[in-house]
Amino acid sequence: MATDTRLPARPRGTRDRNDRIRRLLTHIGLIGFGLIMLYPLLWMLSSSFKPTAEIFREPGLIPWNFTPENYSEGWNALQYPFHHYLLNSAIVVGGSIVGNLIGCSMAAYAFARLEFRGKRLFFAIMLATIMLPIHVVIVPQYILFAELDWINTFYPVIVPKLLATDGFFIFLMVQFIRGLPRDLDEAARIDGCGHVRIFLRIILPLSMPALATTAIFTFIWTWNDFFSQLIFLTRPDMYTVPVALRTFVDSSSQTSWGPLFAMSVVALGPVFGFFLAGQRYLVKGIATTGIK
Repeated sequence: MATDTRLPARPRGTRDRNDRIRRLLTHIGLIGFGLIMLYPLLWMLSSSFKPTAEIFREPGLIPWNFTPENYSEGWNALQYPFHHYLLNSAIVVGGSIVGNLIGCSMAAYAFARLEFRGKRLFFAIMLATIMLPIHVVIVPQYILFAELDWINTFYPVIVPKLLATDGFFIFLMVQFIRGLPRDLDEAARIDGCGHVRIFLRIILPLSMPALATTAIFTFIWTWNDFFSQLIFLTRPDMYTVPVALRTFVDSSSQTSWGPLFAMSVVALGPVFGFFLAGQRYLVKGIATTGIK
């Protein structure tokens, strides 16, 4: 006679208790990891309210000698008020966003919907540019822009965006447009629409998640870009926020750490605001372009 060797099932209360403990430990681990990631930001925020002499002497998060003067001092510490550099960054970021939205969307439509000779080759070359470091192309770019007399103008950091030079965003939009039904194009073509009207009336309105993702990433990357703006914008009146923050650090004399941290907090405000405002579109855009 066969015997039942199966282990008895655990009581439901025990399973529920184990699940609650597991979820609790998971949440504790995530909260701890989040605090570790946020600590540098919290430390910078705290240090922006400390006197410079106490920032490294008392590295805790609580500013015992609370002083908001770092913000007023940092705002007027450089050759121009800090809002001047914020305006310069806003001009560069605004032009870059418009350039990427126009240039990359047009290139993506061509790769996703048009048929032309060498399409696969050009698409492969475009993908290869994603892996190309900026340090490889910065010297030829500088020589070209110097010949055009564009150094110390905003043209070198804005005009290339209109020429669809960011392969990542082209690829992002190509993946999104390929997921749109071609029946919409065929129906529009029957109604007499050409490629221009199909692109403007159908593809662009349906590509809002991908366009929003492109705008958000362009804003963050351009706002934080230091290297190219340092190379092309060398006059103090043309400095953007990253380059202006660098001038707070003086290798020959004492660095004003308090005002530097205060203006760094100010510089982070637009990034957080823009990200939070477009977070819903960012998540939707990444989800709809990644699951293909």
